[in-house]
Amino acid sequence: MNAMPHLTRDDLYSLEQYAEVRPDFRRKVMAHKKNRTVPVGPNATLYFEDRLTMQYQIQEMLRIERTFEPEGIQEELDVYNPLIPDGSNWKATFMIEYEDVEERQKRLAELVGIEDKIWVRVGDHDKVYAIANEDLERTTPEKTSSVHFLRFELTPEMVESAKAGAPIRAGIEHPEYTHETEVVENVRKSLVEDLA
Repeated sequence: MNAMPHLTRDDLYSLEQYAEVRPDFRRKVMAHKKNRTVPVGPNATLYFEDRLTMQYQIQEMLRIERTFEPEGIQEELDVYNPLIPDGSNWKATFMIEYEDVEERQKRLAELVGIEDKIWVRVGDHDKVYAIANEDLERTTPEKTSSVHFLRFELTPEMVESAKAGAPIRAGIEHPEYTHETEVVENVRKSLVEDLA
């Protein structure tokens, strides 16, 4: 059922190769990410992940950390492969974005639990609420994190509707932050490609 195979060491550039291809690869990824970004209201954004965005993330981590040992490379693969969609879901990095540090701290305290109030909806189907942060707990009773990892698990009917062209909406229903938006067509098309 997996629409996107996980990445293996064979899919990655060596550090030398990556140094050579990085400017072009980066341009390609940035263009690709434009079709994977859904702002929800003024201060929150869903960045939908896939095989290419995760390859970029891994390559950048290996580059920064100068990692070339097989064990180190495998560790990065183990961290990021779970963020590649499995064919029946969408996976996203959710970011709460406030320029001003003090305002951000204040808002993160007000937005506790927001990660459980984020949804996507295909056509007339029910809303699908995110399963958040399966890797680790990112919220304390005092404040939420500015970054969350989300999985939206779709039914076969939802997958079928999305492929048939049904509109996709995304939203947040937290008492302190309620917004929804229709996913624009170029992003909708890109998200449909995640589905098996």
